[in-house]
Amino acid sequence: MNNGKKISGGKYIQNRKKKSYEISGQKRVVKIGEEKKKTLKTRGGNSKIVLLKAKFVNVQTKNKKVKVEIKNVLETPSNRFLARQNIITKGVIVDTELGKVKITNRPTQESLVNGILIE
Repeated sequence: MNNGKKISGGKYIQNRKKKSYEISGQKRVVKIGEEKKKTLKTRGGNSKIVLLKAKFVNVQTKNKKVKVEIKNVLETPSNRFLARQNIITKGVIVDTELGKVKITNRPTQESLVNGILIE
């Protein structure tokens, strides 16, 4: 039995709890729908605009960017159940008028959705 002590006789130092600034906020999911944004207060008195719903994606083609409407989420590499619920995260492949588009940014951290045309 160790009774809270090392073999050498020293004490184990207890791990501390999380400070209030280390606690994560409420989880955000970006769904397909009429665009909806939210402003959050961040550290240092700053603010961050985050997406809650998105309808369009900025697609980078060979030489220009085009704003295209999202039809459906096809597949999600991280979790297949997110694709069924039409939740947009980084790495998701969505269906648009131009074809399949891979999302390249984190929409929960920004106020727009960017992607690259794949085929």
